[in-house]
Amino acid sequence: MKQLNLFSSLTTKKIRGNKAEEQACAFLLSKGLKLLKRNFSTKAGEVDLIMQDADFTVFIEVRYRSNSDFGGAAMSVTSKKQQRIIKAALAYQQQYAPQTSMRFDVVAIDGKGKLQKINWIQNAFYGY
Repeated sequence: MKQLNLFSSLTTKKIRGNKAEEQACAFLLSKGLKLLKRNFSTKAGEVDLIMQDADFTVFIEVRYRSNSDFGGAAMSVTSKKQQRIIKAALAYQQQYAPQTSMRFDVVAIDGKGKLQKINWIQNAFYGY
C-alpha cells in the first residue's frame, strides 16, 4: 500500500504560490509600481507583496487558481483573510511608513498555460 506524503503536496502548493507571486510582481513592476517588500509577516497575518504606487503603499494579496470551479482566484480572498492582511499592513505602516496612504489590491491569476489570465483588482477591499 502506497503511503500519502502530505509534505510533498504542501511543497508543490508553496512552489506554485511562489511562481504566482513572481508573475504578479513582474506584472505590477511593468505597470510602474515599485517593490518594497515580499512576504511581510506578523503574528496577525501576512502580506504577499508590498509596493509603492505614486503616494500609496499598496498591500497586495496574490491568489492563483488553475480552474474557477469554486469561484476563481479573486473569490478566494475571504473577509477573514482580508482582516489578517489589514492587521499585517497596519503593523508594516506603523513601523516603516507611518505617513503614507494605504491601498489593498488583489492580483488574481486564473487558468493554466496560454489560457492564464491575470486580473489586477485595485482597491479590492478597504482597511478602515
